[in-house]
Amino acid sequence: MSGAAGFWETLPLGRGVEVLAHDAHGLAAFNKPAGVLSHPNRIADEPRSLLTVRYVEDGEFFEWGAGAAPQRLWLLNRLDAATSGVILAAASAELAATIRAHFKRKQVRKVYHALVFGHPRMKSELWQDRLNVVKRGGHIRTEARGGHIPAECLMTVVRKTTAEPRLALLQLEPRTGRSHQLRVQCEKRGLPIVGDQTYGDFARNREFAKQAGTKRLFLHSSETTFAYEFGGRRHDFVARAPLPPEFGQFF
Repeated sequence: MSGAAGFWETLPLGRGVEVLAHDAHGLAAFNKPAGVLSHPNRIADEPRSLLTVRYVEDGEFFEWGAGAAPQRLWLLNRLDAATSGVILAAASAELAATIRAHFKRKQVRKVYHALVFGHPRMKSELWQDRLNVVKRGGHIRTEARGGHIPAECLMTVVRKTTAEPRLALLQLEPRTGRSHQLRVQCEKRGLPIVGDQTYGDFARNREFAKQAGTKRLFLHSSETTFAYEFGGRRHDFVARAPLPPEFGQFF
């Protein structure tokens, strides 16, 4: 049975994926490295996904094992492949439905960190925008101008460089969950996220990659916190993924 003793220790985890936390009800958080998919879109993707097994799109769960009772793990949220950090899953369909309802009601606190080119004008600021999300050829593109979808994020500067290159480490707490929201909101304010190959500054990305020796997107899901009711009781859940060391090498 999913979630039973030993379940978390025997998961077919993808390369570099770590279990950060799990509770007695079967709720778990993982630390997903940059470059790993939240789930496979086809069989060929399985080796580079959160779990290296089949993913059932209709049910939003991973499935593996032989016999009449296969093991399953329900995915609760997603991160872009290029984004690292906290991602949640549940070991039962009932619990998955409960947690997904919390996401829909915006009862989940999520904190990200981003390394950006440039320095914000203010130490802390509430960013409010109207986005336009378009799907073209199976790809999502988001624009921060001319849209009607509200997007809100609290930005706080963690630290800034005192010399070139001008970089800032930002804490970003989204109040809405739009596709590519943080990347587009940063770009709109002249603060493109380092390594962003879609919305970023391509020339500065190339120069930075030469200095830092990495081409990753410098966006990390650092913390997810919420309380949920299950089995007639309230439960608190906190998951934190440490900031990857490459984020601090210029400070």
